[in-house]
Amino acid sequence: MSDQFAYVGTYTPSGSAGIYAYQVDAATEQLTQTSTAKSNNPSFLAFHPNKRVLYAVSEEGELKGIISAFAIDPNTGALSFLNQQPTNGSAPCHVVVDASGQSVITANYSSGSLCVFPIAADGTLSPMSDFVQHSGSGPDKARQEGPHAHSVNLSPDNRFVFACDLGLDRVFIYALDAEKGKLTLHGEARTAPGAGPRHFAFHPNGKFAYAINELDSTVTAFRYDTAAGSLSEIQAISTLPEGFSGTSYCADIHVHASGKYVLGSNRGHDSLAIFAVDEATGQLTSLGQTSTGGGWPRNFAIAPSGKHVFVANQYTDNVVQFAFDAATGQLTPTGHVISVPTPVCIKFL
Repeated sequence: MSDQFAYVGTYTPSGSAGIYAYQVDAATEQLTQTSTAKSNNPSFLAFHPNKRVLYAVSEEGELKGIISAFAIDPNTGALSFLNQQPTNGSAPCHVVVDASGQSVITANYSSGSLCVFPIAADGTLSPMSDFVQHSGSGPDKARQEGPHAHSVNLSPDNRFVFACDLGLDRVFIYALDAEKGKLTLHGEARTAPGAGPRHFAFHPNGKFAYAINELDSTVTAFRYDTAAGSLSEIQAISTLPEGFSGTSYCADIHVHASGKYVLGSNRGHDSLAIFAVDEATGQLTSLGQTSTGGGWPRNFAIAPSGKHVFVANQYTDNVVQFAFDAATGQLTPTGHVISVPTPVCIKFL
């Protein structure tokens, strides 16, 4: 075994314990559950850069959102509750820690807002230092009746926060003052009307970024100007096979560490879409889709080695491991499947 750990966040009404901790086998990267930590609907997780603290948002409605801090035992990976703070919003669904370890930023989905929390020296969360409320609507009257902040991501140089708002078809760009815990609106990029941008990922070269759009099942590729902190669209490409006529919604997106591939999850088609990256232009070419071996694949994670991909299938209560072929970008099930109630997020420490 190794001293590497992985954590799965879940929805808890179905009887889940909260956050599940796993030890990662050094040779096979298979996961063995070691402990759990009680948390209500911990739908997304993030680590402090020092790897000693985990932060989890509790996806609760009616302005009852919570973010909690947990100390990580370096020997066992077990979590110990430290403290929590209210997010002043509904259904916080994403969280990120700035690279300096001074601030935590969260996105409140239902109420369409962002908030920032300073991190104390012991890893605990100080009271909120900034709050940003989005406003407006989009063309999809059922899903875009108002703002829905769905994710927050940092630029490679830690200067900017990129916030996908599904309700407004925009990626907002905020200048981050990590020391003061403040966000200042810097710019925005727009997706196609009704696309519904959800998650966002930078290419390792820092020149490109990709937003996966929940409502129209596409990925929008952007060129990133580091000096200006701005995004310009390159293309939009479908995550679904040609001719598919069923109902499906995108969820998560990651760029492989090699920079050669982008992967995105389809809920409904229940697959991972795989794209080859033109590293000169940032453009994507579809390499097809692979079944996730379960229902409603939410979040997924590429292991730090780049050799395996783990998919959290929310509706079938499992996390499925795939071998990743770096030469072709193809995924093959390894046969390793973890049973966990209603998994929605998986993170490797």
